[in-house]
Amino acid sequence: MSKKERKKRSEIPEAVSLITLVDKSSPVSERYRTVRTNIQFASSADRQIKTLVVTSSGPGEGKSTTSANLAVVFANSGQSVLLVDADMRKSTVHKTFQLTNNVGLSNVLSSDMGVKEAVQRSVVPNLYVMTSGPKAPNPSELLGSTRMDQLIMELRDSYDFIIFDMPPIVAVTDAQIMASKADGTLLVVRENVTRKDSLQKARELLSMVNANVLGAVFNGSTDENDQGYYYYGTDN
Repeated sequence: MSKKERKKRSEIPEAVSLITLVDKSSPVSERYRTVRTNIQFASSADRQIKTLVVTSSGPGEGKSTTSANLAVVFANSGQSVLLVDADMRKSTVHKTFQLTNNVGLSNVLSSDMGVKEAVQRSVVPNLYVMTSGPKAPNPSELLGSTRMDQLIMELRDSYDFIIFDMPPIVAVTDAQIMASKADGTLLVVRENVTRKDSLQKARELLSMVNANVLGAVFNGSTDENDQGYYYYGTDN
């Protein structure tokens, strides 16, 4: 590693342990870029993929890590990207990027706060973040509101790509609600953590709202060929 690269890495906040940020040339970073490419190819003239929901069947499967790393690789491609922490029950995005969480999505949905007031710049060029904001007593109702529909329209006009980091879909209805509104959905699966019955339930819940499931991101593989990294596969 060159002196310049070491200096650049040292300037990255310690809490930001995103592989796509600290080691862009690593195999796992390349896997995330492959996911990005697959999402881009899933777009068509009839259905452009501009809003993406990332969820999992249960906790601890890596959906927030996947959301953040995908946001980084999309931003690295020169697109204006907004990562929205729509997990108003257990938010993590502000910690990942070392941002404040005093205001965010919950404020925008429950008050007359404008989008610009709730969006923060990240350490990554082209990448902006809307944290979850203060905990709300009714996340599902807020996400299913008319104001949420209006917000999505506003964001589509302001950013090239928007990623919604959602709670696990089997636990609460939040991800199911947003999957019905977004252009596409990614389901994150983790080896030795994801239960087969929970995964099947997740697929059923997504099917019920006619979600456009683009595929699955499988992580935690112990296969020597996969080296424990992430990869993309169609959901069929």
